[in-house]
Amino acid sequence: MTWFTTNLISAFLLPPLSFLLVLLSGLLLLRRHPGTARWLLTLSCALLWLASTPYIAEGGLHLLESRTSVLDISRSGKSTLDPAAIVILGGGTYFHAPEYAGQDTISELVLPRLRYGARLQRKWQLPILVSGGKPLGNHVAEAQQMRVALEQDFQVPVRWTEDTSDNTQENARNSYLTLHKAGIHKIYLVTHAWHMLRASAAFRAAGFEVVEAPTAFTTRYQIDLLAFIPCAEAVRDSKYFFHEAIGLLWYQAKSALSQ
Repeated sequence: MTWFTTNLISAFLLPPLSFLLVLLSGLLLLRRHPGTARWLLTLSCALLWLASTPYIAEGGLHLLESRTSVLDISRSGKSTLDPAAIVILGGGTYFHAPEYAGQDTISELVLPRLRYGARLQRKWQLPILVSGGKPLGNHVAEAQQMRVALEQDFQVPVRWTEDTSDNTQENARNSYLTLHKAGIHKIYLVTHAWHMLRASAAFRAAGFEVVEAPTAFTTRYQIDLLAFIPCAEAVRDSKYFFHEAIGLLWYQAKSALSQ
C-alpha cells in the first residue's frame, strides 16, 4: 500500500473529516429517520467540540506519552562492549522554503527531534542515523534534509542516512539493515513522546534493543479558561492522538494475522 493510499484512507478515519462524515450522515437521514439523524448530529457536534478543546486533546496525547519516560542523559550512553547509535526519525518536509533558496528542508515537526538528537550526540559522541524517505516523490528525502540541518545548523556529524522509508515500520526495517551491517543492535530512538509507543514497538519488532529517547512532550504553563475553548491547534493534537491509536491497532491486527 502506497504512502498516498494509506494517508487517503487515514483522512477518512481521522478528525476532522471523520466527524464531518458523521454530521453528513445525520443530515442525509434527517427526513427519513429523524431520530437517528438527531443522534448523529448531536454526536458529530460533540466529537468536534471535544476534539478541538485543548484540555481534551492534550489529555489524549498525555495517555500516549505516559507509556514512555524521559531519558536520563546524566548516565553514560557509550559502551565498548555494547556499541550503540542514535536514530532520529523524520516527520515531514517544508517544501520549497523561500528563505532557503526554494529548496526542501525539515518541517517544524522534525526540528525538536534534531535538536534533542544533537544534544545526545554531543553528550555521548555516539554515531547518528537519520531516517526518512520521499513519500510524496519529492527530490530530496527527509533523511537528506535532516543530515543537512544537523551538520550545517547544529554542527553535528551524521554517519548513516536511511532515505528509502515512507512510514515508521519501514524506518525500523531499513534502519536495521543499515546498522546490522555495522554490528549495531542497540539504539537510542529519538522521536516525539506521543509517537514513541508505536515507534519503539516497530523498532523492537525489527530486531533492535531500543532505549527510548522521547522529546517534545505535551506541556502547558497553566490550566485556565483557554484550555477549554476550542481552537485549531487542538484539532491537530487530536489528529496525532487518533493517528497513533489507529496505528497501534493496525500493528496489533497485523501481528495477530501473522501468527
